[in-house]
Amino acid sequence: MSRLAVRVLPIALVLATALAGCTDAYDETVVPSPSPSESATASSGSSSSASEPVACEDVLASYDPLDPLPGPTDLPAGSTMAAIRERGRLIVGVSADSLLLGARDPISGQIQGFDIDMARLVAAAILGDPDAIELRVITAAQRIPVLVDHEVDLVARNMTITCDRWEQVAFSAEYYRSGQKVLVTLDSTATSMADLDGARVCAPASSTSLARLDEYPDVIPVAGTTHTDCLVKFQQGEVDAITGDDTVLAGLAAQDPYAKVIGDAFSDEPYGLAMAPDQVDLVSFVNAVLDQAKADGTWMASYDRWLAPALGPIDAPPPSVYGR
Repeated sequence: MSRLAVRVLPIALVLATALAGCTDAYDETVVPSPSPSESATASSGSSSSASEPVACEDVLASYDPLDPLPGPTDLPAGSTMAAIRERGRLIVGVSADSLLLGARDPISGQIQGFDIDMARLVAAAILGDPDAIELRVITAAQRIPVLVDHEVDLVARNMTITCDRWEQVAFSAEYYRSGQKVLVTLDSTATSMADLDGARVCAPASSTSLARLDEYPDVIPVAGTTHTDCLVKFQQGEVDAITGDDTVLAGLAAQDPYAKVIGDAFSDEPYGLAMAPDQVDLVSFVNAVLDQAKADGTWMASYDRWLAPALGPIDAPPPSVYGR
């Protein structure tokens, strides 16, 4: 078997399991258009005043959390959360091919990872059941459109909080701090992005990782559909490197024994759960859920399970910032 064939095998298996296998009753692999009733229900508790562009003096500042956090049977009447509970499930846009964050397990067929754990916390808080959740697999480029069109209630897909994105969606408080790095072949002598002049570097379309390649004019940017698409291109020799958040690259390296992650992080990538800008009540509710998970050890248990083995231990979750 050729070296190329050996390298392509791991991702071929990942793609096969991502597109097939047993799934939850609420688990889907495409983003269908929402029915009129679902769209109306999802937006019925919204706040129209929040649809205006939001000032971005502090990119991490989110809306104050609900205090106290209401239980599933005490949700405010007419709220977005009450509409979700009436529907019977939380609809979340996720990745199914970001190992450690959101990826389909080849044995169980379930999508799982750190991002999925965060979404399940919200489902449990609204519906009393973490399994009352519909996971809709989306690409990085679909994250904002599915929220603007109210096709999902929230997006939990390693989405960096930026001022530009605040103009289109609303973010929770930061739930994870990542950093952009680069993945190269195992025999590469490069030690950082600065050593990749003339190299073809892949990142998903519409991602901050791809946009940041503008800071390296001698690098040749290549847009992929997803990081898995970038990994296929990398394994087939169409690109020389992949750039992205360290969390994502750790998952890619785990799938390819001929790849390694190099250098220090050259950006800060604060992740937030994203919601529609006219559903600020849901943002405040989610912030209360995240704060509770950070305080009671639930967040740290999820980090230790999914990310600590690849990225090492950390002292505490990122602090929540409010005042928007």
